[in-house]
Amino acid sequence: VLGQYFKDGVTVHNHAVNGRSSKSFIDEGRWNIVLDSLQAGDYVFIQFGHNDQKEYDSTRYTTPYGTYAQNLEKFVTESRKKGANPVLFTSIVRRKFDENGKLTDTHGDYPDAVRKVAEKLEVPLIDLQELTEMYVDYLGERASKDLYLWTEPEEKFPEGRKDDTHLSVEGANTVARLVLTAMKRQELNLAKWITY
Repeated sequence: VLGQYFKDGVTVHNHAVNGRSSKSFIDEGRWNIVLDSLQAGDYVFIQFGHNDQKEYDSTRYTTPYGTYAQNLEKFVTESRKKGANPVLFTSIVRRKFDENGKLTDTHGDYPDAVRKVAEKLEVPLIDLQELTEMYVDYLGERASKDLYLWTEPEEKFPEGRKDDTHLSVEGANTVARLVLTAMKRQELNLAKWITY
């Protein structure tokens, strides 16, 4: 939904694919498609982490301060070689509340690894882990369901959905606005094209 918040002249190409990690995105040739399409001055928004955590899957798993950080560094340095502007993002928070109604972390060291790469390579960072954690915590356990894919039973999903990772349309728009506000605060050049 991000593209709708920019003036004419900005085109958003979304190369994200469900279930991919930084590793599988490279291994499947998806990163090369992005890289080949880059023009000088383009912005490259880079966010992985949810699927990098999957230790049971050797096609996706990366270690936070090892292969995950190395893959992020690859994305950043190769984008810069093409004259593009990489921006790193931490993962959005999963909606997981404990029995006391307290939001709990599910990302471990992955967000910190992104922060360290951003600092090391002096690349802009939008800390969506922090921003979405504050927002979901503010909404609380009940109201925050609207941001995620919680649906009533229907023909396509007879048991309904209780998905605390993927966003609803409302959630996608909410997170997009958090991103845009962060871009303005950081005074990224792209921010002058924002209509929100």
